[in-house]
Amino acid sequence: MRITEIFCSLQGEANDAGRVCTFVRLTGCPLRCHYCDTAYAFQGGQWQKIDAIIEQVEALGAHHVCVTGGEPLAQPNVVPLIARLCDAGYAVSVETAGALDIRSVDTRASRVVDIKTPASGESARNRWDNIEALTAHDQLKFVICSRADYEWARARLGEIEVPDGCTVWFSPSAGEITARELADWIVADRLPVKFQMQLHKLLWGDAPGY
Repeated sequence: MRITEIFCSLQGEANDAGRVCTFVRLTGCPLRCHYCDTAYAFQGGQWQKIDAIIEQVEALGAHHVCVTGGEPLAQPNVVPLIARLCDAGYAVSVETAGALDIRSVDTRASRVVDIKTPASGESARNRWDNIEALTAHDQLKFVICSRADYEWARARLGEIEVPDGCTVWFSPSAGEITARELADWIVADRLPVKFQMQLHKLLWGDAPGY
C-alpha cells in the first residue's frame, strides 16, 4: 500500500473529535474537491506492507485509529488493513469521499462518508447507494461552501433515509463561509444535524502531521 504519513495527534472532526488518535493517511485520490486540504497526499507516498503499518500504529500507542487519505478506499488492500486494526482492538474510523463503495469496509469501523456538494466540484461522483449501507455506527458529512450548498444539502436530507444513530455533520468550508453563518442557518431551520469545525485547523492550521 502507498502511505503518505502515519502520525499521532488529536482527532479534529466527527464523533471522536478531541481524542488522541493515530492517523494512517493513504496516498492517492480520484477526486479533486476544490477545497481539499490534503493535496500533498495525491502523489508520492511510500509502499508499505500491512504488517509494517500495524507495527507503526502499535508503536504510537493510541487506542483510536483513523484511516484516511487521499481516498483510502482507492487502494484495495485497505480493506484487510481495516479488518486487522479492528481485530487488534483499536477503535477505528475510516474517512472516505463517498465516491466508492463502502460495503466491503468492516462494519466494526465507523465509516465517515462525505456527500459532496455542488460547490465542491465533485457532486456528480456521489455514490448514493452508500446511504443504504450505513449503520448506526457510521457518520455522514457535508462540507458547506455557500448558501446554495446549504440549501442543496438541506434538500438532500429530506430525500434520504439515514439510520437512527448515524450522525450527520455540517461543516463550513474554510474561507468561503464563516462558522457563524452556517451555525445560524442550522439553528434557523432547526436542522437535525450536528455542526462541526475542524479542531486540528484551529490548533495547527494546515500543517501536515496534525
